[in-house]
Amino acid sequence: MKLLVRLAITLLALCSLGALAQAPTNVPLKLIVPFTPGTGIDMIARTVAPRLGEKLHRPVVVENRAGASGNIGTEAVVRAPADGNTLLVSVNTLVMNKSLYPQLPFDPVKDLVPVSLTSWGQLILVTSPSTGFKTVGDLVAAAKARPGKLNYASPGVGTPHHMSMELFKQTAGVYLTHIPYRGSAPAVTDLVGGQVDAMFLPIHVALPFVKAGKLVALAIGSEQRHPLLPDVPTLKEARAGDVNMDMWYGIFAPPGTSADQVQRLNQDLKEILASPEIRTAFHAQGMDPATSTPEEFRRLVARDADRWAKVVRTAHIKAD
Repeated sequence: MKLLVRLAITLLALCSLGALAQAPTNVPLKLIVPFTPGTGIDMIARTVAPRLGEKLHRPVVVENRAGASGNIGTEAVVRAPADGNTLLVSVNTLVMNKSLYPQLPFDPVKDLVPVSLTSWGQLILVTSPSTGFKTVGDLVAAAKARPGKLNYASPGVGTPHHMSMELFKQTAGVYLTHIPYRGSAPAVTDLVGGQVDAMFLPIHVALPFVKAGKLVALAIGSEQRHPLLPDVPTLKEARAGDVNMDMWYGIFAPPGTSADQVQRLNQDLKEILASPEIRTAFHAQGMDPATSTPEEFRRLVARDADRWAKVVRTAHIKAD
């Protein structure tokens, strides 16, 4: 009899906890974006937020905490309580920062709980029409003939644009001089104006300039061509290295977040990302929606951290 009573009490407690987890709350869930408004990560957060709010029956707000290549916003989530009220929306810059900033007071890879992949973004290698380059082969040949004479732009040290070019240089066996800028806008302006020779750009940023003839698309750093630029070959097809430079985007929780919370968020995000409206919004920004289990995302993050750590060591890259 006592055993039956204990079982009944336990079952009642579990049911109460389940009801509590599903109950509406006015406490907002913060999606921390560690970069400025208007970026691809910000777009993801602001597109997902209202749908996630509907799923969770609570307000979801986006908070931009930019600075230090994303480290300020990331640390805010690392230090946040594991109470289900804070999440991080980030990009593969997260794992690059692990090697670029070895003195950080936290580990941007180990000190976060992966929840789900949200999407992939493609980078394409572009050049100024003034260079006369029509193919990657042209760029590689010129770089080998004049090591260091050609240059390339990036929005700053440690950005995916910068790291992807360093990986390209190592793979193709060429040397181009890095010209870091403070943001994409001035870098693209100088690239279009012919002050710099080449750059890796997200496809949605480069596309208007390519269509207008202001930039020449040489190759895409993916495993396959993109529907928006079907005539642009992959780096492998262009014989410039079998490398994939796609940027992943995803959502993380603070350390200590329970597996149950993570799993529920993962399922909600999976349903949200499958909706036609989300797919349309993401595609308009040159992103492909994607999902994963928390464990699959964890393995991707760890694998990518190792890959970019090797690039940083080989190129002796140091953050500003």
